[in-house]
Amino acid sequence: MKNYQILLVEDNEGDIILTLEAFEECNFKTEIQVARNGKEAIHLLFETYKNKQLPDLILLDINLPLLNGHEVLKKIKENEKTKHIPVVILSTSSSISDVNSTFTNNANSFISKPSDINDFFQTINSLSTYWFETCKLPDFK
Repeated sequence: MKNYQILLVEDNEGDIILTLEAFEECNFKTEIQVARNGKEAIHLLFETYKNKQLPDLILLDINLPLLNGHEVLKKIKENEKTKHIPVVILSTSSSISDVNSTFTNNANSFISKPSDINDFFQTINSLSTYWFETCKLPDFK
């Protein structure tokens, strides 16, 4: 079974812990790198991953310090090296303007974080099943 690489871009420590715990309960092997702001995410993608395998999936919050999720998404999708990486917006926002903006900038999916912990775990399980089992991911090395 493949070990999937995920970049989680999230500034809320509680949401980071919850997301990591939710992935531990999934049936997929994952290695999760966390970026706690937009600038750190960009640095990881364009500097740290320079000679390493890029993430298979990026989970991106919208409300981030330094560079917001919209700005990060735009940079990811405008770059030849990273534009193929699926980006799932995982945000507390459910604003139609946020949804529209992220799809305009080529997000692959938008998920509003459930407030109930059981619903959140189910959402992460469904997300994992879709991206790692149902969907065929690109393999650019």
